[in-house]
Amino acid sequence: MEKLNDLSWNEFERVDLRVGTIISAEIFEEAIKPAIKMKIDFGAEIGIKKSSAQITDHYNSESLVGKQISAVVNFPKKQIGPFMSECLVTGFTQHDGSIILAVPDKNAINGSRLA
Repeated sequence: MEKLNDLSWNEFERVDLRVGTIISAEIFEEAIKPAIKMKIDFGAEIGIKKSSAQITDHYNSESLVGKQISAVVNFPKKQIGPFMSECLVTGFTQHDGSIILAVPDKNAINGSRLA
């Protein structure tokens, strides 16, 4: 396994990882790989952001609404086909290549930052 370069504390602090609640989710029909488009509420300071994630192996649109997730909210926007993603929802890759979401284990205030 390749050795990763260590981050400085200042570099880590630049990553703005926040909790948000998924308020809508739908299958991303135009995506090349199966994905779900989401609108996520990050509270008053950040507002609602859109994201797309390839998480269809373990989640469907209906099961995601109301779920809290963690996401990086300060990456540049990314065009994914006809969709503009505004944040990066985080998850963990499983042995089979599928993704499970990184979520808080208790209800958190939308917009809370990773501490």
